[in-house]
Amino acid sequence: MPDYGHELLFSVSFAPSAHQADTVVALSQLAERAGLDLVTFSDHPYQPTFLDTWTLLGYVAAATESIRLAGNVHPLPLRPPAMLAQAAASLDILSHGRFELALGTGGYRDAIASMGAPRLSPGQAVDALEEAIPIIRAAWDTDAPGAIDHHGEHYQVTAPRGPRPAHDIGIWLGAYKPRMLRVTGRLADGWLPSLPYLQDIGKIGEGNAVIDEAAAEAGRSPRDIRRLLNLGEELPAAQLAEIALTYGVSVFILAADDPGRLQRFAQETAPAVRELVAAERTQAAPPPPTAAAKTASPTTAALGATPTPDDGVRLTDVRVWDETTRPTGPAPDPTRRYTPAEQANGRHLIDVHDHLRAELAQLRDLIDQVASGAIDAGAARSHINTMTMRQNNWTLGAYCESYCRLVTMHHTAEDAMVFPHLRRTEPALAPVLDRLQEEHHAIHKIIERVDRALVSFVGDPDGLGHLRETVDLLTDSLLSHLSYEERELVEPLARNGL
Repeated sequence: MPDYGHELLFSVSFAPSAHQADTVVALSQLAERAGLDLVTFSDHPYQPTFLDTWTLLGYVAAATESIRLAGNVHPLPLRPPAMLAQAAASLDILSHGRFELALGTGGYRDAIASMGAPRLSPGQAVDALEEAIPIIRAAWDTDAPGAIDHHGEHYQVTAPRGPRPAHDIGIWLGAYKPRMLRVTGRLADGWLPSLPYLQDIGKIGEGNAVIDEAAAEAGRSPRDIRRLLNLGEELPAAQLAEIALTYGVSVFILAADDPGRLQRFAQETAPAVRELVAAERTQAAPPPPTAAAKTASPTTAALGATPTPDDGVRLTDVRVWDETTRPTGPAPDPTRRYTPAEQANGRHLIDVHDHLRAELAQLRDLIDQVASGAIDAGAARSHINTMTMRQNNWTLGAYCESYCRLVTMHHTAEDAMVFPHLRRTEPALAPVLDRLQEEHHAIHKIIERVDRALVSFVGDPDGLGHLRETVDLLTDSLLSHLSYEERELVEPLARNGL
Protein backbone atom coordinates (compact mmCIF):
# COMPACT_ATOMS: atom_id res chain seq x y z
CA MET A 1 0.00 0.00 0.00
CA PRO A 2 1.62 3.29 -1.08
CA ASP A 3 2.58 5.66 1.71
CA TYR A 4 4.27 8.81 0.48
CA GLY A 5 5.05 9.85 4.02
CA HIS A 6 2.69 12.81 4.43
CA GLU A 7 0.28 13.32 7.31
CA LEU A 8 -3.41 13.06 6.55
CA LEU A 9 -5.09 16.44 6.09
CA PHE A 10 -8.76 17.29 5.67
CA SER A 11 -9.98 20.35 3.84
CA VAL A 12 -13.04 22.08 2.46
CA SER A 13 -13.46 24.06 -0.73
CA PHE A 14 -15.80 26.99 -1.27
CA ALA A 15 -16.92 28.95 -4.30
CA PRO A 16 -15.98 32.62 -3.74
CA SER A 17 -19.52 33.89 -4.16
CA ALA A 18 -19.75 37.68 -4.17
CA HIS A 19 -23.44 37.48 -3.20
CA GLN A 20 -22.58 35.49 -0.06
CA ALA A 21 -19.22 36.98 0.82
CA ASP A 22 -19.82 37.11 4.56
CA THR A 23 -21.03 33.50 4.52
CA VAL A 24 -17.87 32.33 2.75
CA VAL A 25 -15.72 34.00 5.38
CA ALA A 26 -17.87 32.63 8.22
CA LEU A 27 -17.66 29.10 6.80
CA SER A 28 -13.87 29.44 6.63
CA GLN A 29 -13.80 30.41 10.29
CA LEU A 30 -16.10 27.50 11.12
CA ALA A 31 -13.74 25.14 9.29
CA GLU A 32 -10.91 26.35 11.51
CA ARG A 33 -12.94 25.95 14.71
CA ALA A 34 -14.07 22.48 13.63
CA GLY A 35 -10.45 21.36 13.36
CA LEU A 36 -9.98 21.15 9.59
CA ASP A 37 -6.47 21.64 8.25
CA LEU A 38 -6.99 23.58 5.03
CA VAL A 39 -9.56 25.81 3.34
CA THR A 40 -9.47 26.34 -0.44
CA PHE A 41 -11.34 28.55 -2.89
CA SER A 42 -11.95 28.06 -6.59
CA ASP A 43 -10.44 30.75 -8.81
CA HIS A 44 -12.48 31.86 -11.83
CA PRO A 45 -12.02 35.64 -12.13
CA TYR A 46 -13.89 35.72 -15.45
CA GLN A 47 -17.02 34.79 -13.49
CA PRO A 48 -18.60 38.15 -12.53
CA THR A 49 -20.55 36.72 -9.58
CA PHE A 50 -17.32 35.61 -7.89
CA LEU A 51 -14.98 37.52 -5.62
CA ASP A 52 -11.36 37.80 -6.66
CA THR A 53 -9.83 34.73 -5.04
CA TRP A 54 -6.53 36.40 -4.12
CA THR A 55 -8.33 39.20 -2.33
CA LEU A 56 -10.52 36.67 -0.53
CA LEU A 57 -7.49 34.61 0.51
CA GLY A 58 -5.91 37.67 2.10
CA TYR A 59 -9.14 38.58 3.91
CA VAL A 60 -9.64 35.04 5.24
CA ALA A 61 -5.99 34.87 6.30
CA ALA A 62 -6.61 37.93 8.47
CA ALA A 63 -9.86 36.48 9.82
CA THR A 64 -8.31 33.15 10.89
CA GLU A 65 -5.30 32.05 12.91
CA SER A 66 -4.24 28.48 12.16
CA ILE A 67 -5.98 26.97 9.14
CA ARG A 68 -3.96 26.69 5.94
CA LEU A 69 -5.09 28.43 2.76
CA ALA A 70 -4.92 27.74 -0.97
CA GLY A 71 -6.62 28.45 -4.25
CA ASN A 72 -8.16 25.47 -6.01
CA VAL A 73 -6.63 26.12 -8.51
CA HIS A 74 -5.18 29.38 -9.87
CA PRO A 75 -5.19 29.53 -13.70
CA LEU A 76 -1.60 30.48 -14.50
CA PRO A 77 -2.25 32.36 -17.79
CA LEU A 78 -4.03 35.12 -15.87
CA ARG A 79 -1.03 36.02 -13.69
CA PRO A 80 2.63 36.47 -14.70
CA PRO A 81 4.76 34.04 -12.67
CA ALA A 82 7.03 36.69 -11.11
CA MET A 83 4.02 38.64 -9.86
CA LEU A 84 2.37 35.39 -8.73
CA ALA A 85 5.48 34.49 -6.75
CA GLN A 86 5.49 37.86 -5.00
CA ALA A 87 1.77 37.64 -4.20
CA ALA A 88 2.14 34.09 -2.84
CA ALA A 89 5.17 34.96 -0.71
CA SER A 90 3.45 38.07 0.64
CA LEU A 91 0.34 36.13 1.62
CA ASP A 92 2.49 33.44 3.23
CA ILE A 93 4.37 36.05 5.28
CA LEU A 94 1.18 37.80 6.37
CA SER A 95 -0.48 34.50 7.32
CA HIS A 96 2.64 33.28 9.16
CA GLY A 97 3.34 30.37 6.82
CA ARG A 98 -0.17 29.14 6.06
CA PHE A 99 -0.38 29.50 2.28
CA GLU A 100 0.12 26.87 -0.43
CA LEU A 101 0.12 27.57 -4.18
CA ALA A 102 -2.09 25.38 -6.39
CA LEU A 103 -1.80 26.01 -10.12
CA GLY A 104 -3.40 24.86 -13.35
CA THR A 105 -3.04 25.62 -17.03
CA GLY A 106 -6.53 27.15 -17.17
CA GLY A 107 -9.25 24.97 -18.60
CA TYR A 108 -11.53 27.76 -19.88
CA ARG A 109 -9.37 29.20 -22.64
CA ASP A 110 -11.99 31.51 -24.16
CA ALA A 111 -12.94 32.96 -20.79
CA ILE A 112 -9.29 33.46 -19.87
CA ALA A 113 -8.60 35.18 -23.19
CA SER A 114 -11.62 37.44 -22.63
CA MET A 115 -9.83 38.87 -19.58
CA GLY A 116 -6.92 40.00 -21.77
CA ALA A 117 -4.66 37.00 -21.10
CA PRO A 118 -2.84 35.35 -24.02
CA ARG A 119 -4.85 32.68 -25.83
CA LEU A 120 -2.82 29.48 -25.48
CA SER A 121 -3.41 26.06 -26.95
CA PRO A 122 -3.43 23.20 -24.42
CA GLY A 123 0.14 22.32 -25.38
CA GLN A 124 1.30 25.92 -25.09
CA ALA A 125 -0.39 26.23 -21.70
CA VAL A 126 1.61 23.25 -20.41
CA ASP A 127 4.80 24.75 -21.85
CA ALA A 128 4.06 28.03 -20.08
CA LEU A 129 3.42 26.29 -16.76
CA GLU A 130 6.64 24.33 -17.07
CA GLU A 131 8.47 27.63 -17.64
CA ALA A 132 6.68 29.40 -14.82
CA ILE A 133 7.50 27.03 -11.95
CA PRO A 134 11.29 27.64 -12.05
CA ILE A 135 10.63 31.39 -12.22
CA ILE A 136 8.43 31.22 -9.12
CA ARG A 137 10.98 29.17 -7.22
CA ALA A 138 13.77 31.51 -8.29
CA ALA A 139 11.80 34.49 -6.98
CA TRP A 140 11.50 32.82 -3.57
CA ASP A 141 15.18 31.80 -3.45
CA THR A 142 16.66 34.96 -1.96
CA ASP A 143 19.91 33.14 -1.11
CA ALA A 144 20.79 32.71 -4.78
CA PRO A 145 23.09 35.34 -6.31
CA GLY A 146 21.84 37.97 -8.68
CA ALA A 147 18.41 38.61 -10.10
CA ILE A 148 16.03 36.25 -11.87
CA ASP A 149 17.22 35.93 -15.45
CA HIS A 150 14.81 33.89 -17.56
CA HIS A 151 14.43 34.11 -21.33
CA GLY A 152 11.91 31.54 -22.53
CA GLU A 153 9.22 31.12 -25.13
CA HIS A 154 6.44 32.51 -22.94
CA TYR A 155 8.19 34.60 -20.28
CA GLN A 156 11.03 37.11 -20.29
CA VAL A 157 11.95 37.92 -16.71
CA THR A 158 14.87 39.99 -15.39
CA ALA A 159 13.70 40.94 -11.91
CA PRO A 160 15.04 40.99 -8.37
CA ARG A 161 14.31 38.04 -6.11
CA GLY A 162 12.02 38.16 -3.11
CA PRO A 163 10.34 38.36 -0.82
CA ARG A 164 11.14 35.01 0.73
CA PRO A 165 8.03 33.11 1.97
CA ALA A 166 7.60 32.37 5.66
CA HIS A 167 7.77 28.63 4.91
CA ASP A 168 8.55 26.42 1.92
CA ILE A 169 5.36 26.94 -0.07
CA GLY A 170 4.15 23.80 -1.79
CA ILE A 171 3.35 24.06 -5.49
CA TRP A 172 0.42 21.75 -6.26
CA LEU A 173 -0.71 21.10 -9.82
CA GLY A 174 -4.15 20.24 -11.09
CA ALA A 175 -3.17 17.63 -13.69
CA TYR A 176 -4.88 14.83 -15.61
CA LYS A 177 -3.12 14.07 -18.86
CA PRO A 178 0.26 12.31 -19.14
CA ARG A 179 2.31 15.38 -20.01
CA MET A 180 1.02 17.43 -17.07
CA LEU A 181 1.48 14.42 -14.80
CA ARG A 182 5.11 14.21 -15.89
CA VAL A 183 5.55 17.93 -15.17
CA THR A 184 4.12 17.23 -11.72
CA GLY A 185 6.65 14.48 -11.14
CA ARG A 186 9.58 16.61 -12.29
CA LEU A 187 8.74 20.00 -10.79
CA ALA A 188 5.81 20.07 -8.35
CA ASP A 189 5.25 19.34 -4.67
CA GLY A 190 1.72 18.00 -4.99
CA TRP A 191 -0.83 16.52 -7.36
CA LEU A 192 -4.37 17.90 -7.01
CA PRO A 193 -6.95 16.19 -9.27
CA SER A 194 -10.72 16.20 -8.81
CA LEU A 195 -12.48 12.86 -8.46
CA PRO A 196 -15.45 13.81 -10.70
CA TYR A 197 -13.05 14.66 -13.53
CA LEU A 198 -11.10 11.43 -13.05
CA GLN A 199 -14.43 9.51 -13.22
CA ASP A 200 -12.63 6.24 -12.43
CA ILE A 201 -10.93 5.93 -9.02
CA GLY A 202 -8.33 3.66 -10.62
CA LYS A 203 -7.05 6.68 -12.55
CA ILE A 204 -5.35 7.80 -9.34
CA GLY A 205 -3.12 4.74 -9.48
CA GLU A 206 -2.36 5.34 -13.16
CA GLY A 207 -1.51 8.97 -12.45
CA ASN A 208 0.69 7.98 -9.52
CA ALA A 209 2.66 5.65 -11.75
CA VAL A 210 3.35 8.39 -14.31
CA ILE A 211 4.27 10.92 -11.62
CA ASP A 212 6.52 8.45 -9.79
CA GLU A 213 8.36 7.50 -12.96
CA ALA A 214 8.89 11.14 -13.95
CA ALA A 215 10.12 11.95 -10.44
CA ALA A 216 12.61 9.09 -10.52
CA GLU A 217 13.88 10.14 -13.94
CA ALA A 218 14.40 13.68 -12.60
CA GLY A 219 16.38 12.35 -9.62
CA ARG A 220 13.55 13.02 -7.18
CA SER A 221 11.80 10.71 -4.77
CA PRO A 222 8.07 10.08 -5.36
CA ARG A 223 7.69 10.97 -1.69
CA ASP A 224 8.52 14.56 -2.66
CA ILE A 225 5.06 14.84 -4.20
CA ARG A 226 2.01 14.97 -1.95
CA ARG A 227 -1.20 13.40 -3.35
CA LEU A 228 -4.38 15.44 -2.85
CA LEU A 229 -7.94 14.82 -4.00
CA ASN A 230 -10.97 17.05 -4.53
CA LEU A 231 -14.07 15.03 -3.63
CA GLY A 232 -17.20 15.51 -5.66
CA GLU A 233 -19.39 14.22 -2.87
CA GLU A 234 -19.20 13.20 0.74
CA LEU A 235 -17.79 9.67 0.96
CA PRO A 236 -17.80 7.24 3.91
CA ALA A 237 -14.75 7.15 6.14
CA ALA A 238 -14.00 3.55 5.17
CA GLN A 239 -13.87 4.49 1.49
CA LEU A 240 -11.59 7.48 2.10
CA ALA A 241 -9.33 5.28 4.20
CA GLU A 242 -9.09 2.80 1.34
CA ILE A 243 -8.17 5.59 -1.09
CA ALA A 244 -5.47 6.73 1.31
CA LEU A 245 -4.14 3.21 1.82
CA THR A 246 -4.27 2.08 -1.79
CA TYR A 247 -3.21 5.27 -3.56
CA GLY A 248 -1.35 7.29 -0.95
CA VAL A 249 -3.76 10.23 -1.00
CA SER A 250 -3.06 12.37 2.07
CA VAL A 251 -5.31 15.42 1.56
CA PHE A 252 -9.07 15.11 1.07
CA ILE A 253 -10.93 18.27 0.02
CA LEU A 254 -14.71 18.34 0.31
CA ALA A 255 -16.86 20.96 -1.41
CA ALA A 256 -19.07 21.95 1.52
CA ASP A 257 -21.19 25.07 1.65
CA ASP A 258 -23.40 23.64 4.40
CA PRO A 259 -22.26 24.08 8.04
CA GLY A 260 -23.66 20.70 9.11
CA ARG A 261 -21.87 18.87 6.32
CA LEU A 262 -18.64 20.71 7.10
CA GLN A 263 -18.78 19.84 10.79
CA ARG A 264 -19.64 16.20 10.10
CA PHE A 265 -16.65 15.92 7.77
CA ALA A 266 -14.35 17.55 10.33
CA GLN A 267 -15.56 15.92 13.53
CA GLU A 268 -16.74 12.47 12.39
CA THR A 269 -15.25 11.52 9.03
CA ALA A 270 -11.73 12.91 9.47
CA PRO A 271 -11.01 11.23 12.86
CA ALA A 272 -12.45 7.93 11.61
CA VAL A 273 -10.26 7.98 8.48
CA ARG A 274 -7.15 8.75 10.51
CA GLU A 275 -7.91 5.87 12.89
CA LEU A 276 -8.60 3.38 10.09
CA VAL A 277 -5.47 4.31 8.15
CA ALA A 278 -3.25 4.16 11.23
CA ALA A 279 -4.65 0.76 12.20
CA GLU A 280 -4.31 -0.74 8.73
CA ARG A 281 -0.76 0.49 8.21
CA THR A 282 0.23 -1.01 11.52
CA GLN A 283 -1.42 -4.35 10.77
CA ALA A 284 -0.33 -4.59 7.15
CA ALA A 285 3.42 -4.63 7.81
CA PRO A 286 4.68 -7.45 5.56
CA PRO A 287 5.92 -10.64 7.23
CA PRO A 288 9.62 -11.58 7.06
CA PRO A 289 10.52 -13.10 3.69
CA THR A 290 10.53 -16.86 3.45
CA ALA A 291 13.50 -18.78 2.11
CA ALA A 292 11.69 -19.18 -1.20
CA ALA A 293 11.07 -15.47 -1.44
CA LYS A 294 14.71 -14.68 -0.78
CA THR A 295 15.75 -16.75 -3.79
CA ALA A 296 14.34 -14.44 -6.42
CA SER A 297 14.42 -15.33 -10.09
CA PRO A 298 15.95 -12.87 -12.59
CA THR A 299 12.43 -11.82 -13.64
CA THR A 300 11.37 -11.28 -10.03
CA ALA A 301 14.47 -9.16 -9.39
CA ALA A 302 13.79 -7.07 -12.52
CA LEU A 303 10.17 -6.60 -11.43
CA GLY A 304 11.27 -5.25 -8.07
CA ALA A 305 8.55 -7.41 -6.49
CA THR A 306 8.38 -10.92 -5.11
CA PRO A 307 5.05 -12.77 -5.34
CA THR A 308 4.16 -14.32 -1.99
CA PRO A 309 4.63 -18.10 -2.20
CA ASP A 310 2.10 -20.59 -0.87
CA ASP A 311 3.69 -22.19 2.20
CA GLY A 312 1.45 -25.25 1.83
CA VAL A 313 0.12 -25.05 5.41
CA ARG A 314 -3.58 -26.01 5.65
CA LEU A 315 -5.77 -25.79 8.74
CA THR A 316 -8.58 -28.04 7.48
CA ASP A 317 -8.99 -31.19 5.42
CA VAL A 318 -11.61 -29.55 3.20
CA ARG A 319 -10.55 -28.52 -0.32
CA VAL A 320 -12.78 -26.00 -2.04
CA TRP A 321 -10.99 -26.62 -5.33
CA ASP A 322 -8.32 -28.89 -6.75
CA GLU A 323 -5.11 -26.88 -6.78
CA THR A 324 -3.45 -29.33 -9.17
CA THR A 325 -5.83 -28.29 -11.96
CA ARG A 326 -4.94 -24.61 -11.86
CA PRO A 327 -3.79 -23.41 -15.29
CA THR A 328 -0.57 -21.49 -15.73
CA GLY A 329 0.11 -18.54 -18.01
CA PRO A 330 3.04 -18.12 -20.40
CA ALA A 331 6.53 -17.95 -18.90
CA PRO A 332 7.84 -14.36 -18.77
CA ASP A 333 10.87 -13.23 -20.73
CA PRO A 334 13.78 -13.60 -18.25
CA THR A 335 15.77 -10.87 -20.06
CA ARG A 336 13.08 -8.20 -19.90
CA ARG A 337 13.61 -5.09 -17.82
CA TYR A 338 10.76 -3.03 -16.36
CA THR A 339 10.30 0.71 -15.98
CA PRO A 340 9.52 2.15 -12.53
CA ALA A 341 5.88 2.56 -13.59
CA GLU A 342 5.71 -1.07 -14.69
CA GLN A 343 7.30 -2.22 -11.44
CA ALA A 344 4.71 -0.19 -9.52
CA ASN A 345 1.89 -1.90 -11.46
CA GLY A 346 3.14 -5.31 -10.39
CA ARG A 347 3.86 -4.36 -6.80
CA HIS A 348 0.42 -2.88 -6.38
CA LEU A 349 -1.26 -6.29 -6.56
CA ILE A 350 1.05 -7.61 -3.83
CA ASP A 351 0.42 -4.53 -1.68
CA VAL A 352 -3.33 -5.01 -1.89
CA HIS A 353 -3.02 -8.72 -1.14
CA ASP A 354 -0.85 -7.96 1.90
CA HIS A 355 -3.70 -5.75 3.12
CA LEU A 356 -6.16 -8.62 2.69
CA ARG A 357 -3.82 -10.99 4.52
CA ALA A 358 -3.64 -8.51 7.39
CA GLU A 359 -7.43 -8.31 7.52
CA LEU A 360 -7.63 -12.09 7.59
CA ALA A 361 -5.29 -12.10 10.58
CA GLN A 362 -7.55 -9.48 12.18
CA LEU A 363 -10.58 -11.70 11.56
CA ARG A 364 -8.87 -14.65 13.23
CA ASP A 365 -7.94 -12.44 16.17
CA LEU A 366 -11.59 -11.40 16.54
CA ILE A 367 -12.61 -15.04 16.75
CA ASP A 368 -9.99 -15.59 19.45
CA GLN A 369 -11.37 -12.60 21.36
CA VAL A 370 -14.88 -14.07 21.14
CA ALA A 371 -13.58 -17.40 22.42
CA SER A 372 -11.80 -15.73 25.35
CA GLY A 373 -14.84 -13.63 26.23
CA ALA A 374 -13.09 -10.33 25.48
CA ILE A 375 -15.90 -9.34 23.08
CA ASP A 376 -19.23 -10.88 22.20
CA ALA A 377 -20.17 -12.40 18.86
CA GLY A 378 -22.45 -9.50 17.95
CA ALA A 379 -19.63 -7.03 18.29
CA ALA A 380 -17.34 -9.28 16.25
CA ARG A 381 -19.89 -9.53 13.47
CA SER A 382 -20.37 -5.77 13.43
CA HIS A 383 -16.63 -5.27 13.13
CA ILE A 384 -16.28 -7.84 10.35
CA ASN A 385 -19.03 -6.14 8.37
CA THR A 386 -16.93 -2.95 8.30
CA MET A 387 -13.79 -4.72 7.12
CA THR A 388 -12.88 -4.07 3.52
CA MET A 389 -12.43 -7.78 2.90
CA ARG A 390 -16.08 -8.30 3.81
CA GLN A 391 -17.17 -5.49 1.51
CA ASN A 392 -15.22 -6.90 -1.43
CA ASN A 393 -17.15 -8.18 -4.43
CA TRP A 394 -15.18 -11.25 -5.42
CA THR A 395 -16.90 -11.82 -8.74
CA LEU A 396 -15.35 -9.16 -10.91
CA GLY A 397 -12.06 -10.53 -12.12
CA ALA A 398 -8.39 -10.87 -11.55
CA TYR A 399 -7.74 -7.46 -10.10
CA CYS A 400 -10.94 -6.66 -8.26
CA GLU A 401 -9.24 -6.68 -4.85
CA SER A 402 -7.60 -3.33 -5.51
CA TYR A 403 -10.65 -1.58 -6.91
CA CYS A 404 -13.80 -3.08 -5.41
CA ARG A 405 -12.64 -2.22 -1.93
CA LEU A 406 -12.64 1.42 -2.89
CA VAL A 407 -16.05 1.74 -4.42
CA THR A 408 -19.57 0.70 -3.64
CA MET A 409 -21.31 -2.03 -5.51
CA HIS A 410 -22.81 0.25 -8.14
CA HIS A 411 -19.29 0.88 -9.48
CA THR A 412 -18.65 -2.74 -10.32
CA ALA A 413 -19.03 -2.20 -14.04
CA GLU A 414 -16.09 0.21 -13.99
CA ASP A 415 -13.88 -2.24 -12.20
CA ALA A 416 -14.70 -5.03 -14.63
CA MET A 417 -12.73 -3.31 -17.37
CA VAL A 418 -9.45 -4.64 -15.98
CA PHE A 419 -10.48 -8.21 -16.68
CA PRO A 420 -11.32 -7.61 -20.36
CA HIS A 421 -8.15 -5.52 -20.66
CA LEU A 422 -6.00 -8.46 -19.62
CA ARG A 423 -7.91 -10.77 -21.95
CA ARG A 424 -7.30 -8.42 -24.86
CA THR A 425 -3.66 -7.74 -24.18
CA GLU A 426 -2.73 -11.25 -23.04
CA PRO A 427 -5.05 -13.83 -24.71
CA ALA A 428 -2.98 -16.72 -23.37
CA LEU A 429 -4.01 -15.72 -19.84
CA ALA A 430 -7.70 -16.51 -20.47
CA PRO A 431 -7.64 -19.94 -18.71
CA VAL A 432 -5.94 -18.37 -15.68
CA LEU A 433 -8.46 -15.52 -15.54
CA ASP A 434 -11.37 -17.94 -15.84
CA ARG A 435 -10.01 -19.98 -12.95
CA LEU A 436 -9.41 -16.90 -10.79
CA GLN A 437 -12.96 -15.78 -11.36
CA GLU A 438 -14.27 -19.19 -10.30
CA GLU A 439 -12.19 -18.98 -7.13
CA HIS A 440 -13.53 -15.49 -6.40
CA HIS A 441 -17.06 -16.91 -6.42
CA ALA A 442 -16.01 -19.71 -4.10
CA ILE A 443 -14.31 -17.36 -1.63
CA HIS A 444 -17.30 -15.06 -1.61
CA LYS A 445 -19.48 -18.01 -0.60
CA ILE A 446 -17.10 -18.90 2.22
CA ILE A 447 -17.22 -15.31 3.53
CA GLU A 448 -21.02 -15.58 3.57
CA ARG A 449 -20.65 -18.84 5.54
CA VAL A 450 -18.47 -17.02 8.09
CA ASP A 451 -21.19 -14.42 8.51
CA ARG A 452 -23.87 -17.08 8.95
CA ALA A 453 -21.70 -18.90 11.49
CA LEU A 454 -21.38 -15.71 13.50
CA VAL A 455 -25.14 -15.18 13.41
CA SER A 456 -25.64 -18.74 14.62
CA PHE A 457 -23.04 -18.31 17.35
CA VAL A 458 -24.87 -15.26 18.72
CA GLY A 459 -27.81 -17.53 19.56
CA ASP A 460 -25.80 -20.63 20.37
CA PRO A 461 -22.47 -20.12 22.16
CA ASP A 462 -21.74 -23.82 21.63
CA GLY A 463 -21.26 -23.06 17.94
CA LEU A 464 -17.75 -21.67 18.42
CA GLY A 465 -16.20 -24.82 17.00
CA HIS A 466 -18.16 -24.47 13.74
CA LEU A 467 -17.21 -20.81 13.56
CA ARG A 468 -13.52 -21.64 13.89
CA GLU A 469 -13.78 -24.32 11.21
CA THR A 470 -15.40 -21.86 8.82
CA VAL A 471 -12.72 -19.22 9.42
CA ASP A 472 -10.01 -21.88 9.01
CA LEU A 473 -11.52 -22.82 5.65
CA LEU A 474 -11.50 -19.18 4.61
CA THR A 475 -7.87 -18.92 5.66
CA ASP A 476 -6.82 -21.97 3.64
CA SER A 477 -8.71 -20.88 0.54
CA LEU A 478 -7.90 -17.17 0.58
CA LEU A 479 -4.16 -17.50 1.22
CA SER A 480 -3.85 -20.18 -1.44
CA HIS A 481 -5.79 -18.07 -3.91
CA LEU A 482 -3.80 -14.88 -3.28
CA SER A 483 -0.50 -16.68 -3.83
CA TYR A 484 -1.77 -18.24 -7.06
CA GLU A 485 -3.01 -14.90 -8.34
CA GLU A 486 0.28 -13.16 -7.59
CA ARG A 487 2.26 -15.93 -9.23
CA GLU A 488 0.27 -15.61 -12.44
CA LEU A 489 -0.59 -11.91 -12.66
CA VAL A 490 2.15 -9.75 -11.13
CA GLU A 491 4.31 -9.90 -14.25
CA PRO A 492 1.48 -9.55 -16.82
CA LEU A 493 0.07 -6.59 -14.88
CA ALA A 494 3.49 -4.98 -14.92
CA ARG A 495 3.68 -5.26 -18.70
CA ASN A 496 0.09 -4.50 -19.60
CA GLY A 497 -0.79 -1.96 -16.94
CA LEU A 498 -4.07 -1.61 -15.10
